[in-house]
Amino acid sequence: AKKFGVKVTQYMVGFGPTVWSRRRGETEYGIKAIPLGGYVRMIGMLPPRPGDKPGELRTLSTGRFSQMVDQARADSMEEVQPGDEDRVFYKLHPAKKIVIMLGGPVMNLVIATVLLTGVITLYGLPHVAPKVGLLSQCVPTAAPTLQVPQPKCQPGDPVAPAKAAGLQQGDRIVSVDGKGVSTWDEVSAAIRDSKGRAMTWVVQRGDQRLPVSITPAVLERATYDDQGNAVAKDGKLVLASMGFAGITPGQELVKTPITQAPKFVWERTVDTASIIVRIPEKMAGVFQAAFGSDERDPNGPISVVGVGRIGGEVAALDIPADEGGNWLKIAQLILLIASLNLALFVFNLVPLLPLDGGHVAGALWEAVKKGWARLRNRPDPGFVDVAKGLPVAYGMSLVLITMSVLLIYADIVKPIKLFG
Repeated sequence: AKKFGVKVTQYMVGFGPTVWSRRRGETEYGIKAIPLGGYVRMIGMLPPRPGDKPGELRTLSTGRFSQMVDQARADSMEEVQPGDEDRVFYKLHPAKKIVIMLGGPVMNLVIATVLLTGVITLYGLPHVAPKVGLLSQCVPTAAPTLQVPQPKCQPGDPVAPAKAAGLQQGDRIVSVDGKGVSTWDEVSAAIRDSKGRAMTWVVQRGDQRLPVSITPAVLERATYDDQGNAVAKDGKLVLASMGFAGITPGQELVKTPITQAPKFVWERTVDTASIIVRIPEKMAGVFQAAFGSDERDPNGPISVVGVGRIGGEVAALDIPADEGGNWLKIAQLILLIASLNLALFVFNLVPLLPLDGGHVAGALWEAVKKGWARLRNRPDPGFVDVAKGLPVAYGMSLVLITMSVLLIYADIVKPIKLFG
């Protein structure tokens, strides 16, 4: 913004109450209490109405929204001091406006890209392996419901087959019924299709290969779609009969070539965008969980409180050394920060005020109008009046505040627990 001649009065990192600030020249630099994102305050974000002069706005509007818009214009123009008339944002060329407003989201994308690339190339990502991670203690006999698709153990439930067979955390499954396996999908398919039939496995435990006899139980279990949501029909879960051994697969770290980093970042960005598109649906689930008996969706939105809680869960994990140990905790926290930056990048591009995408949309429309006028040899149509979109901005702000309050409440009374 300063490079383009716009007067910047504030440069703040984070949101909320100011923790520290210092003025250098005409700009106040500071740090806010909530370290997510930040903002730059520029003068003249809103243009005066056609025919008005800076500092001499008319007060003829009588409608509530019109009065709100006029007041916003007045507040914006109050920041314009004598001599600053040509340093206002609204007078910039549309391309410069777009560059400035994309600065924040692009920085979020750059941070996410650097963090993700560093983790996947230098450390690696955990991939499911054909090994025993966690062992269930029982075969849950309670029927799955829409509210509780995965019932928990109850007193009197039989011991889980894997535990009864003597399997241990870290055992690598080498073969199933004499057939070698190299992926967890192969093991999972064999368990699922066994339906109570006795099986013989060979597992690698340290330097030993041990035969293990295991008989998976037969359970009616919930089915899931590609997004990991339980499938329901007519208000009831769609169940399927399948084998159950009581094993959660272990993980191994696999490094990704740096040439694959752009693809990985793109996929994560698309996944993030799909989640944001489904926020209204997800928020309905959050409301039902917060004020009802439904469980929270692990893939649903969370607040700053939820982020802190999940970070604490990651830090408290007891991860075996062969699965990454403390380094895996650090990697998971870095991935969490990267995901937050990706979410900020995508969300801020939504073409609605007060988000950056709203100002970008206004600049693009201004460029189209000016270009069309030039092609038809017509007078310059002037600046696009983004102030007319302020009623939408106020509504959007109210929605965001309501969402934030609901998410904070839900993260307190019924938090998402990713690790049990």
